[in-house]
Amino acid sequence: MEMERIRHLISQSQAGNSQARSELVEANLPLVHSIARRFVDRGLEYDDLVQIGALGLVKAIKDFDLDYDVKFSTYAVPKIMGEIKQHLRRTSTLQVARSTKKLASDALRVKDRLGQVLGRSPTISEIAAELEVDPEDVVYAFDAVSPVYSLQATISQGDEEAPEFQDFVSSRGSHESFMLKQALQNLSQEERTIVLLRYYAEKSQSEVARHLGISQAQISRKEAQIMRQLRHEL
Repeated sequence: MEMERIRHLISQSQAGNSQARSELVEANLPLVHSIARRFVDRGLEYDDLVQIGALGLVKAIKDFDLDYDVKFSTYAVPKIMGEIKQHLRRTSTLQVARSTKKLASDALRVKDRLGQVLGRSPTISEIAAELEVDPEDVVYAFDAVSPVYSLQATISQGDEEAPEFQDFVSSRGSHESFMLKQALQNLSQEERTIVLLRYYAEKSQSEVARHLGISQAQISRKEAQIMRQLRHEL
């Protein structure tokens, strides 16, 4: 495909033309396949690697700056490769301490039991109180063994009837739940920790700041940035 045609399609795609984006993805799939082959035998099926790489390709189309005098493929390669590497890092098997695994297992059992008694999903504080441990320990255990999140922030600011993030995760298997989980996985480890402590363990910004060793003002800025990112992706 000629460079001028590629740049025209990118412009159309960034303006919201889904057909132009589909044509770009189709034209660049051989590049995705070429990169995906480099990561075979890393724990994921080849077809999965291609799908993840295609997601990186879509991000490259979205983020490409047409003012730059650079070939799109040159820009797309590190985007595709980065998406695959990031996913492999997230899904790689981690060495979790046996005590942490046990705590997570106990916490999940308590969570299910309290849920039946209370008629709702219990908070981390309630689970921790039942186990007689610190809420931070429960958060760490859950985070170590599974990407479990519970958020109580609304999707839209200034709308009292707007759905909460926890409403999306509560309906398992739903498209919205999948979208939220994907959005959360795109956060850095520090950002996920902030989300977990603030909205799952119900900690104040000052408490989270002390936990991470940074200022409360930094937590406030980071939290606002995280929420903007999640709202944008959702």
